[in-house]
Amino acid sequence: MTSTPRPHRLTAACLAACFSAWLAATPVFAQTTTPMALTVDDAVRMGIDHAPQVAEARTKTVAANQGVRALEGLALPSATAQMQYIRWSHTPEFLIPDGMGGTRVLYDDIPNNYKGRVEVSAPIFSFGRISSTVAAARADVTGALAGERLAISDVRFEVMRAYWLLATARENVAMLVQSLARTDAWVGDVKSRVDAGLLPPNEVQSAQAQRAREQVRLLQAQNNEALAELVLARLIGVPAGTSIRTASPVDQPLPQAAVLEVMSPTELIERATGQRPERAGLTARSDGLRQSAKATIANINPYVLALGALEPGRPNSRFVPPVDAWHTSWMVDLKFVWPFYDGGRSKAQGAALNAQASGVDAQRDNLDSAIALEVRQHLLDLRFGRAQIDASDEAVTAAAEARRVVGERFLAGVALSSEVLDAQVALLEAQLERSRLYASLRLTEARLLHAVGER
Repeated sequence: MTSTPRPHRLTAACLAACFSAWLAATPVFAQTTTPMALTVDDAVRMGIDHAPQVAEARTKTVAANQGVRALEGLALPSATAQMQYIRWSHTPEFLIPDGMGGTRVLYDDIPNNYKGRVEVSAPIFSFGRISSTVAAARADVTGALAGERLAISDVRFEVMRAYWLLATARENVAMLVQSLARTDAWVGDVKSRVDAGLLPPNEVQSAQAQRAREQVRLLQAQNNEALAELVLARLIGVPAGTSIRTASPVDQPLPQAAVLEVMSPTELIERATGQRPERAGLTARSDGLRQSAKATIANINPYVLALGALEPGRPNSRFVPPVDAWHTSWMVDLKFVWPFYDGGRSKAQGAALNAQASGVDAQRDNLDSAIALEVRQHLLDLRFGRAQIDASDEAVTAAAEARRVVGERFLAGVALSSEVLDAQVALLEAQLERSRLYASLRLTEARLLHAVGER
Protein backbone atom coordinates (compact mmCIF):
# COMPACT_ATOMS: atom_id res chain seq x y z
CA MET A 1 0.00 0.00 0.00
CA THR A 2 1.23 3.43 -0.97
CA SER A 3 1.08 6.03 1.80
CA THR A 4 -0.56 9.37 1.00
CA PRO A 5 1.61 12.48 1.65
CA ARG A 6 0.49 14.71 4.49
CA PRO A 7 -1.28 17.93 3.38
CA HIS A 8 1.17 20.22 5.22
CA ARG A 9 4.29 18.76 3.59
CA LEU A 10 5.54 20.77 0.60
CA THR A 11 6.88 18.82 -2.34
CA ALA A 12 10.09 19.76 -4.16
CA ALA A 13 8.04 21.07 -7.06
CA CYS A 14 6.12 23.45 -4.79
CA LEU A 15 9.35 24.73 -3.24
CA ALA A 16 10.80 25.35 -6.68
CA ALA A 17 7.67 27.19 -7.78
CA CYS A 18 7.77 29.41 -4.68
CA PHE A 19 11.44 30.14 -5.19
CA SER A 20 10.77 31.04 -8.81
CA ALA A 21 8.01 33.45 -7.80
CA TRP A 22 10.31 35.09 -5.24
CA LEU A 23 13.07 35.56 -7.82
CA ALA A 24 10.61 37.09 -10.26
CA ALA A 25 9.72 39.72 -7.64
CA THR A 26 13.37 40.53 -6.82
CA PRO A 27 14.49 43.97 -8.16
CA VAL A 28 17.76 42.61 -9.59
CA PHE A 29 15.77 40.77 -12.25
CA ALA A 30 13.77 43.86 -13.19
CA GLN A 31 14.62 44.86 -16.74
CA THR A 32 13.58 47.43 -19.22
CA THR A 33 10.75 46.50 -21.54
CA THR A 34 12.66 47.09 -24.78
CA PRO A 35 15.82 44.97 -25.02
CA MET A 36 19.01 46.59 -26.29
CA ALA A 37 20.28 44.51 -29.20
CA LEU A 38 24.08 44.50 -29.27
CA THR A 39 26.64 42.73 -31.39
CA VAL A 40 29.98 41.96 -29.83
CA ASP A 41 31.56 44.81 -31.84
CA ASP A 42 28.93 47.26 -30.55
CA ALA A 43 29.58 46.15 -26.99
CA VAL A 44 33.35 46.57 -27.42
CA ARG A 45 32.92 50.06 -28.86
CA MET A 46 30.64 51.14 -26.02
CA GLY A 47 32.98 49.58 -23.45
CA ILE A 48 36.00 51.49 -24.79
CA ASP A 49 34.06 54.77 -24.86
CA HIS A 50 32.92 54.25 -21.27
CA ALA A 51 36.02 52.72 -19.64
CA PRO A 52 37.60 55.02 -17.00
CA GLN A 53 41.00 53.35 -17.45
CA VAL A 54 41.00 54.29 -21.13
CA ALA A 55 40.12 57.89 -20.27
CA GLU A 56 42.93 57.95 -17.70
CA ALA A 57 45.42 56.58 -20.24
CA ARG A 58 44.39 59.22 -22.75
CA THR A 59 44.96 62.01 -20.24
CA LYS A 60 48.46 60.64 -19.66
CA THR A 61 49.09 60.83 -23.40
CA VAL A 62 47.90 64.45 -23.46
CA ALA A 63 50.15 65.26 -20.49
CA ALA A 64 53.16 63.62 -22.17
CA ASN A 65 52.58 65.62 -25.36
CA GLN A 66 52.41 68.84 -23.38
CA GLY A 67 55.64 67.86 -21.64
CA VAL A 68 57.34 67.61 -25.04
CA ARG A 69 56.06 71.05 -25.99
CA ALA A 70 57.37 72.48 -22.72
CA LEU A 71 60.85 71.04 -23.27
CA GLU A 72 60.95 72.13 -26.90
CA GLY A 73 60.49 75.66 -25.60
CA LEU A 74 63.96 75.45 -24.01
CA ALA A 75 65.48 75.84 -27.49
CA LEU A 76 63.47 79.01 -28.20
CA PRO A 77 64.16 82.56 -27.04
CA SER A 78 62.47 83.76 -23.88
CA ALA A 79 61.53 87.32 -22.97
CA THR A 80 60.69 89.02 -19.69
CA ALA A 81 59.55 92.51 -18.76
CA GLN A 82 59.60 94.10 -15.34
CA MET A 83 58.93 97.48 -13.76
CA GLN A 84 60.25 98.57 -10.38
CA TYR A 85 59.56 101.52 -8.06
CA ILE A 86 61.82 102.36 -5.12
CA ARG A 87 61.29 105.09 -2.53
CA TRP A 88 64.50 106.28 -0.85
CA SER A 89 64.83 108.52 2.16
CA HIS A 90 65.92 112.10 1.56
CA THR A 91 69.66 112.72 1.40
CA PRO A 92 71.63 116.01 1.29
CA GLU A 93 72.54 117.21 -2.14
CA PHE A 94 76.19 116.75 -3.08
CA LEU A 95 77.53 120.07 -4.38
CA ILE A 96 80.77 120.87 -6.14
CA PRO A 97 82.30 124.28 -7.16
CA ASP A 98 81.39 125.36 -10.62
CA GLY A 99 84.69 127.34 -11.12
CA MET A 100 82.93 130.66 -11.23
CA GLY A 101 82.49 131.25 -7.51
CA GLY A 102 79.29 129.28 -7.31
CA THR A 103 78.28 125.58 -6.88
CA ARG A 104 76.54 122.95 -8.90
CA VAL A 105 74.66 119.79 -7.89
CA LEU A 106 76.59 116.55 -8.58
CA TYR A 107 74.23 114.11 -6.86
CA ASP A 108 70.71 115.38 -6.42
CA ASP A 109 68.22 114.24 -3.78
CA ILE A 110 65.95 111.97 -5.82
CA PRO A 111 63.76 109.89 -3.43
CA ASN A 112 61.50 108.43 -6.15
CA ASN A 113 63.22 105.90 -8.42
CA TYR A 114 61.65 104.13 -11.38
CA LYS A 115 63.33 101.33 -13.27
CA GLY A 116 62.18 99.12 -16.12
CA ARG A 117 63.83 96.19 -17.90
CA VAL A 118 62.97 94.21 -21.01
CA GLU A 119 65.18 91.15 -21.39
CA VAL A 120 65.51 88.58 -24.19
CA SER A 121 67.66 85.46 -23.77
CA ALA A 122 68.31 82.74 -26.31
CA PRO A 123 70.36 79.53 -26.25
CA ILE A 124 72.86 79.51 -29.12
CA PHE A 125 74.42 76.07 -28.67
CA SER A 126 73.39 73.48 -26.03
CA PHE A 127 75.64 70.63 -27.29
CA GLY A 128 73.01 67.90 -26.82
CA ARG A 129 71.34 69.02 -23.62
CA ILE A 130 68.03 70.15 -25.10
CA SER A 131 67.82 67.66 -27.98
CA SER A 132 68.41 64.65 -25.71
CA THR A 133 65.92 65.91 -23.13
CA VAL A 134 63.26 66.40 -25.82
CA ALA A 135 63.98 62.94 -27.25
CA ALA A 136 63.47 61.41 -23.79
CA ALA A 137 60.14 63.25 -23.48
CA ARG A 138 59.05 61.98 -26.90
CA ALA A 139 59.85 58.46 -25.75
CA ASP A 140 57.50 59.11 -22.82
CA VAL A 141 54.80 60.04 -25.36
CA THR A 142 55.35 56.75 -27.16
CA GLY A 143 55.10 54.93 -23.84
CA ALA A 144 51.88 56.79 -22.97
CA LEU A 145 50.38 55.84 -26.34
CA ALA A 146 51.36 52.21 -25.68
CA GLY A 147 49.66 52.44 -22.29
CA GLU A 148 46.53 53.78 -23.96
CA ARG A 149 46.54 50.89 -26.45
CA LEU A 150 47.05 48.44 -23.59
CA ALA A 151 44.07 49.86 -21.70
CA ILE A 152 41.91 49.60 -24.83
CA SER A 153 43.06 46.01 -25.42
CA ASP A 154 42.29 45.02 -21.83
CA VAL A 155 38.85 46.63 -21.97
CA ARG A 156 38.11 44.95 -25.30
CA PHE A 157 38.94 41.54 -23.82
CA GLU A 158 36.92 42.16 -20.65
CA VAL A 159 33.85 43.26 -22.65
CA MET A 160 34.13 40.31 -25.05
CA ARG A 161 34.41 37.89 -22.14
CA ALA A 162 31.36 39.38 -20.41
CA TYR A 163 29.46 39.35 -23.71
CA TRP A 164 30.12 35.68 -24.41
CA LEU A 165 29.37 34.72 -20.81
CA LEU A 166 25.99 36.41 -21.17
CA ALA A 167 25.38 34.74 -24.53
CA THR A 168 26.26 31.35 -23.02
CA ALA A 169 24.01 31.95 -20.03
CA ARG A 170 21.16 32.76 -22.43
CA GLU A 171 21.82 29.54 -24.35
CA ASN A 172 21.81 27.55 -21.11
CA VAL A 173 18.51 29.10 -20.03
CA ALA A 174 16.93 28.32 -23.41
CA MET A 175 18.13 24.71 -23.26
CA LEU A 176 16.88 24.26 -19.71
CA VAL A 177 13.50 25.71 -20.66
CA GLN A 178 13.23 23.22 -23.53
CA SER A 179 14.36 20.40 -21.26
CA LEU A 180 11.81 21.42 -18.64
CA ALA A 181 9.08 21.37 -21.29
CA ARG A 182 10.13 17.85 -22.30
CA THR A 183 10.14 16.82 -18.65
CA ASP A 184 6.64 18.26 -18.16
CA ALA A 185 5.41 16.18 -21.10
CA TRP A 186 7.09 13.12 -19.66
CA VAL A 187 5.54 13.74 -16.21
CA GLY A 188 2.12 13.91 -17.91
CA ASP A 189 2.77 10.59 -19.67
CA VAL A 190 3.83 8.99 -16.41
CA LYS A 191 0.68 10.22 -14.64
CA SER A 192 -1.45 8.84 -17.45
CA ARG A 193 0.19 5.44 -17.24
CA VAL A 194 -0.07 5.44 -13.44
CA ASP A 195 -3.78 6.28 -13.69
CA ALA A 196 -4.14 3.41 -16.17
CA GLY A 197 -2.46 1.06 -13.71
CA LEU A 198 0.52 0.38 -15.96
CA LEU A 199 3.06 1.95 -13.57
CA PRO A 200 3.33 2.05 -9.78
CA PRO A 201 2.36 5.38 -8.10
CA ASN A 202 5.92 6.11 -6.97
CA GLU A 203 6.90 6.73 -10.60
CA VAL A 204 4.97 10.01 -10.45
CA GLN A 205 7.05 11.20 -7.47
CA SER A 206 10.25 10.21 -9.27
CA ALA A 207 9.20 12.16 -12.34
CA GLN A 208 8.20 15.19 -10.26
CA ALA A 209 11.50 15.06 -8.36
CA GLN A 210 13.40 15.14 -11.65
CA ARG A 211 11.29 18.07 -12.83
CA ALA A 212 12.02 19.93 -9.58
CA ARG A 213 15.76 19.38 -10.03
CA GLU A 214 15.58 20.77 -13.55
CA GLN A 215 13.54 23.71 -12.26
CA VAL A 216 16.27 24.48 -9.72
CA ARG A 217 18.90 24.29 -12.46
CA LEU A 218 16.81 26.65 -14.56
CA LEU A 219 16.58 29.12 -11.68
CA GLN A 220 20.32 28.94 -11.18
CA ALA A 221 20.87 29.54 -14.90
CA GLN A 222 18.52 32.52 -14.83
CA ASN A 223 20.42 33.96 -11.89
CA ASN A 224 23.70 33.51 -13.77
CA GLU A 225 22.13 35.20 -16.78
CA ALA A 226 21.00 38.19 -14.72
CA LEU A 227 24.43 38.51 -13.10
CA ALA A 228 26.21 38.30 -16.48
CA GLU A 229 23.87 40.99 -17.82
CA LEU A 230 24.68 43.26 -14.88
CA VAL A 231 28.41 42.79 -15.46
CA LEU A 232 28.14 43.59 -19.17
CA ALA A 233 25.91 46.61 -18.46
CA ARG A 234 28.53 48.00 -16.08
CA LEU A 235 31.32 47.52 -18.61
CA ILE A 236 29.49 49.23 -21.49
CA GLY A 237 28.09 52.04 -19.33
CA VAL A 238 24.33 51.40 -19.45
CA PRO A 239 22.06 51.49 -16.37
CA ALA A 240 21.82 48.35 -14.27
CA GLY A 241 18.71 46.38 -15.14
CA THR A 242 18.85 47.24 -18.85
CA SER A 243 17.77 44.26 -20.91
CA ILE A 244 20.59 43.38 -23.33
CA ARG A 245 20.01 41.04 -26.25
CA THR A 246 23.16 39.46 -27.62
CA ALA A 247 22.87 39.70 -31.40
CA SER A 248 26.10 37.82 -32.16
CA PRO A 249 25.48 34.06 -32.05
CA VAL A 250 27.78 32.10 -29.81
CA ASP A 251 28.32 29.39 -32.43
CA GLN A 252 29.75 31.82 -35.02
CA PRO A 253 33.53 32.47 -35.03
CA LEU A 254 34.95 35.98 -34.72
CA PRO A 255 35.98 37.28 -38.17
CA GLN A 256 39.24 38.77 -36.85
CA ALA A 257 40.19 35.48 -35.23
CA ALA A 258 39.41 33.57 -38.43
CA VAL A 259 41.91 35.76 -40.30
CA LEU A 260 44.60 35.14 -37.71
CA GLU A 261 44.00 31.42 -37.50
CA VAL A 262 45.04 30.79 -41.12
CA MET A 263 48.45 32.41 -40.47
CA SER A 264 51.46 30.38 -39.46
CA PRO A 265 52.65 30.53 -35.83
CA THR A 266 55.84 32.31 -36.91
CA GLU A 267 53.87 35.02 -38.72
CA LEU A 268 51.55 35.46 -35.75
CA ILE A 269 54.45 35.77 -33.33
CA GLU A 270 56.14 38.39 -35.51
CA ARG A 271 52.85 40.25 -35.76
CA ALA A 272 52.32 40.06 -32.01
CA THR A 273 55.81 41.33 -31.15
CA GLY A 274 55.27 44.22 -33.52
CA GLN A 275 51.82 45.15 -32.15
CA ARG A 276 51.74 44.30 -28.46
CA PRO A 277 51.45 47.57 -26.51
CA GLU A 278 53.41 46.15 -23.57
CA ARG A 279 56.42 45.58 -25.80
CA ALA A 280 56.07 49.02 -27.37
CA GLY A 281 55.94 50.51 -23.89
CA LEU A 282 59.14 48.72 -22.83
CA THR A 283 60.90 49.85 -26.01
CA ALA A 284 59.85 53.45 -25.40
CA ARG A 285 60.99 53.24 -21.79
CA SER A 286 64.41 51.91 -22.83
CA ASP A 287 64.81 54.66 -25.44
CA GLY A 288 63.76 57.30 -22.94
CA LEU A 289 66.31 56.11 -20.37
CA ARG A 290 69.11 56.20 -22.92
CA GLN A 291 68.14 59.68 -24.08
CA SER A 292 68.03 60.82 -20.46
CA ALA A 293 71.54 59.37 -20.02
CA LYS A 294 72.74 61.43 -23.00
CA ALA A 295 71.15 64.57 -21.56
CA THR A 296 72.79 63.90 -18.17
CA ILE A 297 76.25 63.38 -19.66
CA ALA A 298 75.76 66.54 -21.74
CA ASN A 299 75.76 68.55 -18.51
CA ILE A 300 79.58 68.68 -18.70
CA ASN A 301 79.53 69.93 -22.29
CA PRO A 302 79.94 73.65 -23.03
CA TYR A 303 77.02 75.84 -23.98
CA VAL A 304 76.58 79.33 -25.40
CA LEU A 305 73.91 81.82 -24.33
CA ALA A 306 72.94 85.25 -25.67
CA LEU A 307 71.24 87.91 -23.61
CA GLY A 308 69.88 91.34 -24.61
CA ALA A 309 68.26 93.90 -22.32
CA LEU A 310 66.69 97.33 -22.57
CA GLU A 311 66.61 99.36 -19.31
CA PRO A 312 64.67 102.63 -19.00
CA GLY A 313 65.15 104.35 -15.63
CA ARG A 314 64.40 107.55 -13.74
CA PRO A 315 67.11 108.16 -12.77
CA ASN A 316 69.22 105.76 -14.79
CA SER A 317 72.30 104.73 -12.79
CA ARG A 318 74.39 104.47 -15.95
CA PHE A 319 74.04 108.21 -16.52
CA VAL A 320 76.23 110.44 -14.32
CA PRO A 321 75.34 112.67 -12.68
CA PRO A 322 71.90 111.18 -11.96
CA VAL A 323 68.98 113.43 -12.76
CA ASP A 324 65.28 113.06 -12.13
CA ALA A 325 64.49 112.27 -15.76
CA TRP A 326 63.96 109.18 -17.92
CA HIS A 327 66.99 107.75 -19.69
CA THR A 328 67.26 104.44 -21.55
CA SER A 329 70.28 102.14 -21.73
CA TRP A 330 70.77 98.74 -23.34
CA MET A 331 73.16 95.77 -23.21
CA VAL A 332 74.05 92.64 -25.21
CA ASP A 333 75.73 89.69 -23.48
CA LEU A 334 77.22 86.65 -25.25
CA LYS A 335 78.25 84.01 -22.75
CA PHE A 336 80.31 80.82 -23.25
CA VAL A 337 80.18 78.36 -20.32
CA TRP A 338 81.99 75.06 -20.01
CA PRO A 339 81.31 73.05 -16.82
CA PHE A 340 84.03 70.55 -17.77
CA TYR A 341 84.38 68.90 -14.36
CA ASP A 342 81.73 67.95 -11.79
CA GLY A 343 83.52 65.23 -9.88
CA GLY A 344 82.22 62.46 -12.19
CA ARG A 345 78.61 62.94 -11.08
CA SER A 346 77.10 63.34 -14.57
CA LYS A 347 78.94 60.32 -16.00
CA ALA A 348 77.89 58.16 -13.07
CA GLN A 349 74.25 59.19 -13.40
CA GLY A 350 74.38 58.54 -17.15
CA ALA A 351 75.87 55.08 -16.57
CA ALA A 352 73.11 54.30 -14.08
CA LEU A 353 70.43 55.30 -16.61
CA ASN A 354 72.07 53.17 -19.33
CA ALA A 355 72.14 50.22 -16.93
CA GLN A 356 68.42 50.68 -16.26
CA ALA A 357 67.81 50.73 -20.01
CA SER A 358 69.67 47.42 -20.36
CA GLY A 359 67.44 45.98 -17.64
CA VAL A 360 64.34 47.10 -19.56
CA ASP A 361 65.75 45.44 -22.69
CA ALA A 362 66.03 42.19 -20.73
CA GLN A 363 62.38 42.55 -19.68
CA ARG A 364 61.44 43.02 -23.33
CA ASP A 365 63.33 39.88 -24.32
CA ASN A 366 61.48 37.94 -21.62
CA LEU A 367 58.19 39.38 -22.86
CA ASP A 368 59.01 38.26 -26.41
CA SER A 369 59.39 34.66 -25.28
CA ALA A 370 56.18 34.90 -23.24
CA ILE A 371 54.32 36.31 -26.27
CA ALA A 372 55.53 33.44 -28.45
CA LEU A 373 54.36 30.90 -25.88
CA GLU A 374 51.02 32.66 -25.43
CA VAL A 375 50.30 32.77 -29.16
CA ARG A 376 51.18 29.10 -29.67
CA GLN A 377 49.09 28.11 -26.65
CA HIS A 378 46.00 29.92 -27.93
CA LEU A 379 46.41 28.37 -31.38
CA LEU A 380 46.52 24.92 -29.78
CA ASP A 381 43.48 25.79 -27.66
CA LEU A 382 41.59 26.84 -30.80
CA ARG A 383 42.32 23.58 -32.61
CA PHE A 384 41.51 21.53 -29.53
CA GLY A 385 38.31 23.50 -28.91
CA ARG A 386 37.06 22.95 -32.47
CA ALA A 387 37.75 19.23 -32.15
CA GLN A 388 35.83 19.18 -28.87
CA ILE A 389 32.85 20.92 -30.48
CA ASP A 390 32.80 18.40 -33.34
CA ALA A 391 32.69 15.57 -30.80
CA SER A 392 30.08 17.43 -28.77
CA ASP A 393 27.85 17.83 -31.85
CA GLU A 394 27.96 14.07 -32.33
CA ALA A 395 27.17 13.56 -28.65
CA VAL A 396 24.13 15.87 -28.82
CA THR A 397 22.85 14.17 -31.97
CA ALA A 398 23.27 10.71 -30.44
CA ALA A 399 21.69 11.77 -27.13
CA ALA A 400 18.69 13.33 -28.91
CA GLU A 401 18.14 10.18 -30.94
CA ALA A 402 18.49 8.02 -27.83
CA ARG A 403 15.96 10.21 -26.01
CA ARG A 404 13.52 9.88 -28.89
CA VAL A 405 13.87 6.08 -29.12
CA VAL A 406 13.55 5.56 -25.38
CA GLY A 407 10.50 7.81 -25.28
CA GLU A 408 8.79 5.80 -28.00
CA ARG A 409 9.66 2.55 -26.25
CA PHE A 410 8.28 3.97 -23.02
CA LEU A 411 5.01 4.85 -24.71
CA ALA A 412 4.93 1.36 -26.16
CA GLY A 413 5.39 -0.10 -22.68
CA VAL A 414 8.73 -1.78 -23.32
CA ALA A 415 10.99 0.71 -21.51
CA LEU A 416 11.14 1.87 -17.92
CA SER A 417 10.61 5.44 -16.86
CA SER A 418 14.10 5.43 -15.34
CA GLU A 419 15.47 4.81 -18.83
CA VAL A 420 13.61 7.85 -20.12
CA LEU A 421 14.95 9.84 -17.19
CA ASP A 422 18.53 8.80 -17.91
CA ALA A 423 18.15 9.65 -21.60
CA GLN A 424 16.67 13.04 -20.75
CA VAL A 425 19.55 13.85 -18.38
CA ALA A 426 22.11 12.69 -20.94
CA LEU A 427 20.61 14.94 -23.63
CA LEU A 428 20.55 17.97 -21.33
CA GLU A 429 24.12 17.43 -20.21
CA ALA A 430 25.29 17.07 -23.82
CA GLN A 431 23.55 20.30 -24.83
CA LEU A 432 24.94 22.24 -21.89
CA GLU A 433 28.43 20.88 -22.56
CA ARG A 434 28.26 21.99 -26.19
CA SER A 435 27.13 25.47 -25.12
CA ARG A 436 30.05 25.67 -22.67
CA LEU A 437 32.50 24.57 -25.37
CA TYR A 438 31.22 27.21 -27.80
CA ALA A 439 31.66 29.92 -25.16
CA SER A 440 35.13 28.63 -24.33
CA LEU A 441 36.06 28.74 -28.04
CA ARG A 442 34.86 32.34 -28.38
CA LEU A 443 36.88 33.32 -25.30
CA THR A 444 39.93 31.58 -26.75
CA GLU A 445 39.51 33.62 -29.93
CA ALA A 446 39.30 36.77 -27.83
CA ARG A 447 42.47 35.74 -25.99
CA LEU A 448 44.25 35.20 -29.32
CA LEU A 449 43.25 38.68 -30.47
CA HIS A 450 44.53 40.07 -27.16
CA ALA A 451 47.77 38.10 -27.44
CA VAL A 452 48.47 39.32 -30.97
CA GLY A 453 47.65 42.91 -30.00
CA GLU A 454 44.88 43.43 -32.55
CA ARG A 455 43.19 46.82 -32.37
